[in-house]
Amino acid sequence: MVAGVGTVAFQGIEGVPVEVQVMVAPGKVGMQIVGLPDKAVAESRERVQAALHASGLALPAKRVTVNLAPADLPKEGSHFDLAIALALMAALGAIPADALTDYVVVGELNLDGTIAAISGALPAAIGANALGKGLICPAESGAEAAWAGSGVDILAPAA
Repeated sequence: MVAGVGTVAFQGIEGVPVEVQVMVAPGKVGMQIVGLPDKAVAESRERVQAALHASGLALPAKRVTVNLAPADLPKEGSHFDLAIALALMAALGAIPADALTDYVVVGELNLDGTIAAISGALPAAIGANALGKGLICPAESGAEAAWAGSGVDILAPAA
């Protein structure tokens, strides 16, 4: 199954739309992240796996491919973690696949499954608003995201 979640990559102070696509399929067991990720994004694999395990979910003994589209746009930073985890949960059927279509998601995951603050919540909120979507971000970043305007739907969960 393939599931997708919207997020952003930062180019200067602009949040550029990125779609996190996750496919779970038969094949060599493991998780690969493609789409021009930097080292922090590649390390997301370890943070996502640990956070899902801490939350009581286990990765299936299957091949998991994470595509960050568009592939030619450089992706930097740890803020992709939450979007990858939620897209993976949707691909596994743990959450409805269409539950996040109206949101852009940013957030770094801690190994215990909690969500850490990120830099760039305001440009992410502005980018989400430009797409006609709300923003899901860490609680510590919610106040920054709120500066995007009162018309932006911001969800800032603590965990």
